[in-house]
Amino acid sequence: MRTLVIALLAATAAFGQKVSVEFDPAATFAKYRTFAIGDGQLNSRNPALNSELVKKRIETDIVRDLTARGLTMAPSGPADLNVRYTFGAAREVKAEAYPARWRGWGTRVVRVPYAEGTLVIDLRDPASQSLVWRAIATVEKSDAMKVEGKIDSMVGKAIKKFPPKP
Repeated sequence: MRTLVIALLAATAAFGQKVSVEFDPAATFAKYRTFAIGDGQLNSRNPALNSELVKKRIETDIVRDLTARGLTMAPSGPADLNVRYTFGAAREVKAEAYPARWRGWGTRVVRVPYAEGTLVIDLRDPASQSLVWRAIATVEKSDAMKVEGKIDSMVGKAIKKFPPKP
């Protein structure tokens, strides 16, 4: 039974990163060719996740991944898309239920502390001033430094879903 619980926890940890995407179905994504990154927001209580280095890393990842998707960064002047992002982490304690007995009768509730890192990437059309695409990547880790270690994959998995398939 203990082996089963450990295996379930390991499987949950492997799939701990989630990415969801929302987009405006009326937007014509083929017309977007350039992008500019605006000022990003870091909203963490942990100083390790609230640094200029984290900000620079996120922006470098966004540029790399959007460029790989066929867009060009507009060094100056107007762009077809404005990129904004928010990254943060908050300490929480969640209750998780496990079977308590050998035959699965009853449950045992365990309080598990973790830090949840969330990255929101918004792409806005400056002509219409509207949000056309949003990705929300979430990773659940017990240590803020492990959240920081997942930033590259969070950005990559999010931007991999751009442009959206109708």
